[in-house]
Amino acid sequence: MKILLLTVTAGYGHHATARALADLFAQRGAETKIVDVYEYISKVVRTAISQGYLLSSKYTPELYRLFYIRTSKNKEKLNKMNMVKLVNTLGAFKFEHFVDNFEPDAIVCTHVLAAHLISEMKNRQMVDAPCIGVVTDYCIHPYWEDVVNMEALVTASELITYTAVKRGIPRERILPLGIPVHPKFNREIAREDACAQLGLSPDRRTVLVMGGSMGYGNGYKLVRQILQLDLDCQILVVCGNNKRAYHRLQAFADEYRGGCTIRVMGFVDNVEVLMSASDCIVTKPGGLTVSEAIAKNLPMLLVNPIPGQEEQNLEFLLNNGMALVVSKTAPLDDVLYHLFHNPTRLYTLRESIRAVGHPDASERLVDYVTGLVRQRQGGLPAQEETPGYDEIW
Repeated sequence: MKILLLTVTAGYGHHATARALADLFAQRGAETKIVDVYEYISKVVRTAISQGYLLSSKYTPELYRLFYIRTSKNKEKLNKMNMVKLVNTLGAFKFEHFVDNFEPDAIVCTHVLAAHLISEMKNRQMVDAPCIGVVTDYCIHPYWEDVVNMEALVTASELITYTAVKRGIPRERILPLGIPVHPKFNREIAREDACAQLGLSPDRRTVLVMGGSMGYGNGYKLVRQILQLDLDCQILVVCGNNKRAYHRLQAFADEYRGGCTIRVMGFVDNVEVLMSASDCIVTKPGGLTVSEAIAKNLPMLLVNPIPGQEEQNLEFLLNNGMALVVSKTAPLDDVLYHLFHNPTRLYTLRESIRAVGHPDASERLVDYVTGLVRQRQGGLPAQEETPGYDEIW
């Protein structure tokens, strides 16, 4: 079985989701390939999308928010000047040769623009394999309703189905399996074992601070706010690829002489261990990081959402009792104090995460895709029955 996983580099989450699925498919004996579609079609377009997203979301967030809202609410006007369709129409002919050479039994798209390309190719009968789109946020990003030529659309939760249907996505195509995370996040690691691996004390409170792969957010400010609590705790700070933030925080940690322990890290590959050792995580509400925390049943304190999808992620998590929010009027030290001094709230957070989350999303999606392929090949009809919106009421 050959599985093609398509993504677009705009943040780290889409690629990480594709990697998580590729690893699990490989464990099942499948041959997999991950491709950034615009890296193959046009490196100029790929760079424009990647850098444009990072720069606009970081330096002109209000402009990015306006664009996101307008594409959500006024698509008819914007479609007249939509460059996505033009680029994908032209790129389809070039990408057809790649697909023909690889001969995939199924295609999984973890970014809406990759899904648009494949939908256009299926419309032109350039692709015959079953195709599945994966929404990597707790909302429906603009343009997903325009991806019409796919067997299924995987969403983060049954609770999003109602919104998806309102946006024009047929209910029968929606699979609320959850956002796929790497299988390692489903492996239970006892807190004591995780602390032993990291050289931490299991008897002290541990706060994990993450800024995403690009190190968004002011980690220095957040750490100083935590220290205001005068709490005997261990603070783990992951700066991602933000070297400037790393060096500033490391210099501060070297000079700090208080009662807390501060450990500063760059890009790491053991997030599942860090989460297992922690009492809570302070992070921006990126879809993948949030889903990894959900898989670990880790209470979340959410900060600095990127406009658009991350703001909607924040609203979903708050409305479903799965997280707390940090803001200008509710600084981190206040929110952290509330969390650690309100055991009932801490308990309800974990219970809500357990009730709404889908930590087994990767396994269920791989089972579903495997079933589609077997059905096509005349083997076992192993499609999985998945819950719809009506079944949860």
